[in-house]
Amino acid sequence: MKNLYWANLIAAGAGVLISIYMLIFKLFAIESMCLGNGGCSTVNASPYSEVYGIPVAVVGLIGYLAIAATLILENYSSFFKENGPLLEFGMGLVGVVYSAYLTYLELNVIHAICPFCVASAIVITLCFVFALIRLIKQPTQ
Repeated sequence: MKNLYWANLIAAGAGVLISIYMLIFKLFAIESMCLGNGGCSTVNASPYSEVYGIPVAVVGLIGYLAIAATLILENYSSFFKENGPLLEFGMGLVGVVYSAYLTYLELNVIHAICPFCVASAIVITLCFVFALIRLIKQPTQ
């Protein structure tokens, strides 16, 4: 169980880094940050890159930070120790569903792929899978 804990924490940390990177790109439009991939710019310039004026990268950043915080709080709070895996599963599920929607938009509406968006989709899927396994293996009280 401890390996899954650390794997999920590392995945959430990677998600935080990807989200920060994409937020910097969204705010400053530094083309070289796309690493030669034009799809990155196309996706970031689309109306789907924001939710009510808030960059999707901020939504991702908040989600990944919430997962990481929940994991860390498991070490300090009996509530989070008992309920953390369920909370992480729920956040991961919401993240995977939203990420699938964004991937659908990239493929079918925007017609461009952002490699950092794909990386984030993979990372949130890993967070979800790790949380699901931890939830299933969690001993019952």
